[in-house]
Amino acid sequence: MIQRIKKLKKRGFPLPKFRRKLGRVRQTTFFSVLLILLFFLAVGFLIVSNWRINRRRSELISQIRNLQEEIQTLEKKNQELKAGISRASSESHLEEVARESLGLKKPGEEVTVILPPPEKEKEEKLEEKGIWERILEKLKFW
Repeated sequence: MIQRIKKLKKRGFPLPKFRRKLGRVRQTTFFSVLLILLFFLAVGFLIVSNWRINRRRSELISQIRNLQEEIQTLEKKNQELKAGISRASSESHLEEVARESLGLKKPGEEVTVILPPPEKEKEEKLEEKGIWERILEKLKFW
């Protein structure tokens, strides 16, 4: 049968109707599969794009939160500094600074200074030295 179709085709006769329909069916299924494949590629691309956008959005939201917290801490610090400036201009604060930092006193007052005990200094020096330095120090005869 195939040889017969080839002979007819060589002589210029058109293909039988069932062959023409078979070719159209193949062409239609190819384009259908191609369209379905393109559709799934487009959907996949949109899903990936949406995921990336959401990830970037969450990063930006966390940055905004961190910056808002930083703004709040800086505003509190600013308020504290403003309070310190207003307090520093008062006479009581100036007197306190003069007494503590400069060691000044009012006429008729006596200043008492309390020194820390000297034992703590020795302990701190021993703690600063390493174990080998302590051993060598004890072994020295000169």
